[in-house]
Amino acid sequence: MGHPARGTPDVAAFGRCLVMVMAGGEGQRLYPLTKRRAKPAVRFGGAYRIIDFTLSNCINSGLRRIYLLAQYASTSLLNHVRRGCGRLLSEELGEAVEVLPPQRMAGNRWYAGTADAVFQNLYVLQEERPDLVVLLSGDHAYKMDYRPMIAYHLSKKAALTVATVAVPKEEGRNLGVLTTDGEGHVISFEEKPAEPQTLADRPQECLVNMGVYVWDTRMLAQEVARDATQDSSHDFGKDIIPAMVRRGEAVYAYEFVEPETGKPAYWRDIGTIESYWESHMDLVAVTPGLDLYDETWPLYTARGHYPPAKTVLGRHAVVSDSLLCEGCVVSGGLVERSILSPGVRVGEGAEVVESIVFDDVDIGPGARIYRAIIDEKLRIPQGYTIGHDRARDAKRFVTGPSGITVVPAGAVFE
Repeated sequence: MGHPARGTPDVAAFGRCLVMVMAGGEGQRLYPLTKRRAKPAVRFGGAYRIIDFTLSNCINSGLRRIYLLAQYASTSLLNHVRRGCGRLLSEELGEAVEVLPPQRMAGNRWYAGTADAVFQNLYVLQEERPDLVVLLSGDHAYKMDYRPMIAYHLSKKAALTVATVAVPKEEGRNLGVLTTDGEGHVISFEEKPAEPQTLADRPQECLVNMGVYVWDTRMLAQEVARDATQDSSHDFGKDIIPAMVRRGEAVYAYEFVEPETGKPAYWRDIGTIESYWESHMDLVAVTPGLDLYDETWPLYTARGHYPPAKTVLGRHAVVSDSLLCEGCVVSGGLVERSILSPGVRVGEGAEVVESIVFDDVDIGPGARIYRAIIDEKLRIPQGYTIGHDRARDAKRFVTGPSGITVVPAGAVFE
């Protein structure tokens, strides 16, 4: 969704809106990329971090009062947000990205789940008194104008509106799946079902929860307070929303589609190493599903001080279907269907194919890298191979079930 639909009302027409972004996840399935950083702080698309999508969506939608609920390994995330989206907001105008670590006022614990994160910060809602709360996840890749969804929520007089997107049935097994009646009212909600319920007119697809919510503030406070007294996982998708649906509350679904075609819009849950790698291969496709070059919907981030990217002619100087960030130098190497983050250097005769390389990695002459993710500030020795011998890689690094090799920060090459 590149830009707001014509006639989209200004956010001021909706009353007072507050944004809460869940950014405290440990991201265990993305390990070792999350060994030293929170999941939303993981590099994405070379120039960005995963959190940039959610925060840029907020800014472009006119939602500029944002609370970031952070917890795990949050230092790099907070520094990034401060240097990126944070500098675009004016405190004089009431705009800000403010960080909410666990308050530990309702008990000696960290955030026990997404609902508990909001419960521990209810005092913010009491102080701010917003009419609506836009509750978002900070670890998905998508471009969405939240204003049409807010307008839909108000038109339905909903207690809660859940953003949904249609995905192939097999993908629904790893997500929250819901069904609706003819008016958009949610009549069932199941987290990670073994057999997802499909759409009546699209039997190979199902509607899944995007982790994008518009809440009536009073109902949000009531539900997280109720959940705090229960023996549950204190999670919106696992506990609160299914319970609301069972009680027949006014929970509605808003389907995320491309306004021009009506087809499902691009949305990726960056939950595993495989989905992380696949979403990057989407970026280097001839026609990428996620357009990073759409000037009408800019993606904001923190920028370093690097010179322009450079290629140096050599015996094997080929760069094709790849993203090269500022500061990259490719000296006679092969780079194919890959993403090079800022400051990456590729030596003479080296090969980087279908791989993601993080900041300031130096790939030595003659090294060969295939279907790999290389964490930051590593020096790959001359002639070294990664991704060409899965059994050998499994002894040295982390390998996924689909054959993706992850080389963690601080790796030692022998």
